[in-house]
Amino acid sequence: MVLSRDQALSLLQEYVKNDKMLAHSYASEAVMMALARRLGQDEEKWGLAGLLHDLDIEQVGGDLTVHGLAVAKILKEKGIDPEIIDAIAMHNEMATKKNRETVFQHALAAGETVTGLIMATAMVYPDKKLASVKVKSVTKRMKEKAFAASVNRDIIRECEVIGIPLDEFVQISLTAMQERSEQLGM
Repeated sequence: MVLSRDQALSLLQEYVKNDKMLAHSYASEAVMMALARRLGQDEEKWGLAGLLHDLDIEQVGGDLTVHGLAVAKILKEKGIDPEIIDAIAMHNEMATKKNRETVFQHALAAGETVTGLIMATAMVYPDKKLASVKVKSVTKRMKEKAFAASVNRDIIRECEVIGIPLDEFVQISLTAMQERSEQLGM
């Protein structure tokens, strides 16, 4: 079963209350849909994975040893496509204790992670708007370990595992987020 976007939004808003986490989920959805287009995959399926991947983050109190597994349980009970559930569980290898293997798994991990770097980059601009952010600024920030230190650059670089060079990956992700800038409040 695939949830409609409206059903997925209701589910997201039932579990996630923090506005920044909601914005991260919307950004991840946009990035995943753009990556699906680029890779010839199912945009709706990939978008749902992006939208719902952090459904349990508040429920588990940010505990990365279980984050993702609770989402998988919730979605399994709702009869969601096992491929979506798998990608969501695997976006956090710490909980699954397995390595990502599929294009979908790598895309979700890299796609949701790059949103944090892009948002952090926007926040250093005077207007704090995604429209001001340039690809070069984001890729420059990739090299600055102290900048947005919690963003794992190695996970972002998984874009190369799925055949998308870093500059192109950042461009795809940034454009997708810029198209949703109003919803993201940036």
